[in-house]
Amino acid sequence: MTLREVFNSISGQPTLLFLLLMSVPALAFLATVWSGETAEDIWKWRYVYAVLVYLACIPGIFAVTLNIYLFLFDRQSIWDMNLAVQVLPVLTMGITLGIIRRKMPFNYIPAFGKLSSALTLIAAVMGLLWIIDRTRLIAITYIPFTYILIGFVSLLLLIRFAWSRIF
Repeated sequence: MTLREVFNSISGQPTLLFLLLMSVPALAFLATVWSGETAEDIWKWRYVYAVLVYLACIPGIFAVTLNIYLFLFDRQSIWDMNLAVQVLPVLTMGITLGIIRRKMPFNYIPAFGKLSSALTLIAAVMGLLWIIDRTRLIAITYIPFTYILIGFVSLLLLIRFAWSRIF
């Protein structure tokens, strides 16, 4: 089974995907209501918030990466976007993070920094792959080669930095 077949089968049943993805912000809202108002009560719920953040961010980050890939490498038109697979996870992530942020700062959510480091790593790798994809072996350029080399090395350093922050 290919990824395209998975997306086609998900698109054939968008109601199930909508219910699954919208349950995460609904659970986040319920967790903010049930967690109480005192700092001690909210602190006890930090692992619940961590699970909700991961449930929202993993599909959201995947959808953002998929969108970047499809628009930069595949040159997909915005009119051909699959709303269920490409937009709904990003909206779910935004809504869930917005709900949780009003109740608890992200600094207190366990391993939230790992998600931002993973996103930095994905962005740097996608940027590097895009540069490699667009590079042609023609020596005529208006940009000095040292600038290209500095950009390439800085992207590699960014990848290394994000990788070290993840692990």
